[in-house]
Amino acid sequence: MEPSAVKNLEQHLMAELATPPNEVRRLFHGRGRCWPGLEQLTVDWLSGQVLVSLFKEPSEEFLVQLHRILETLAGTPVWQQSGATSLLLQHRDRQGSPMEVLWGESREYQDVVENGLTFKLDLGRKQNNGLFLDMRYGRDWVMRHAEGKRVLNLFAYTCGFSVAAIAGGAEHVVNLDMAKAALSRGRDNHHLNKHDLSKVSFLGHELFKSWGKVRKLGPYDLIIIDPPSFQKGSFALTKDYQKILRRLPELLTENGQVLACVNDPGVSSSFLIEGMAAEAPELAYQHRLENPPEFKDIDPEGGLKVLLFERG
Repeated sequence: MEPSAVKNLEQHLMAELATPPNEVRRLFHGRGRCWPGLEQLTVDWLSGQVLVSLFKEPSEEFLVQLHRILETLAGTPVWQQSGATSLLLQHRDRQGSPMEVLWGESREYQDVVENGLTFKLDLGRKQNNGLFLDMRYGRDWVMRHAEGKRVLNLFAYTCGFSVAAIAGGAEHVVNLDMAKAALSRGRDNHHLNKHDLSKVSFLGHELFKSWGKVRKLGPYDLIIIDPPSFQKGSFALTKDYQKILRRLPELLTENGQVLACVNDPGVSSSFLIEGMAAEAPELAYQHRLENPPEFKDIDPEGGLKVLLFERG
């Protein structure tokens, strides 16, 4: 990262904060490589808390410049009128992903709103805060297409898709994730939105040891697959995704749909399209969902890939 590029970040944030978002949003996305010298930096608006994240240890000169422009920014009229309550800097590259409070006071938990739905975030405790903002259009799609459906949410994390599905009128959602703490936060998210939890199941299991449980609760009208690129001891994307794809026909209804996701810049859409054709040829590729405009990427295949497949 280049110290001389920090001035561009300052100008961009001043423009963004002049009309701050009403909901949770990414303000700056350096990881899309559209901002030379700022490729390892992002900035998010979290209902007033402004979170700057570094994904790689920068030079000392860059860090000094970054601190300087952020502290200057917090003293401007634009910042004061934006409604910002804190300015945080997270070092995601460092052990424990430590958080610096540069201005204001940080809250350990923060409720945010996206598309009218409320989610609780963890700040300063974990590397990821509980909501992946680039999946906004995916959650919106699920909310608009879930009515009356039985939904399976694999690698559910904090159940963002589940919240969207129930809000959209889903009959039932089954969430599976081996991280029980994440599922507990998912239950909190449903409570925040006053959802009927009799319509939601939480399975804290490893997927490849739980096919029987998953199949018993089916069949499903919609299956969502949003795995990590790598999960130590349980999942490696390029090796294990095919094992999921070949199981889909036995889990789906006659006209079922699959929303399959990949968020690895080194893995393109063709990985899923060709993989589905080989492992579950009765599922036809329909289209790829767009990513939110704030997540612009220099390479269309470098960012999040969310692909829709349909049976029949």
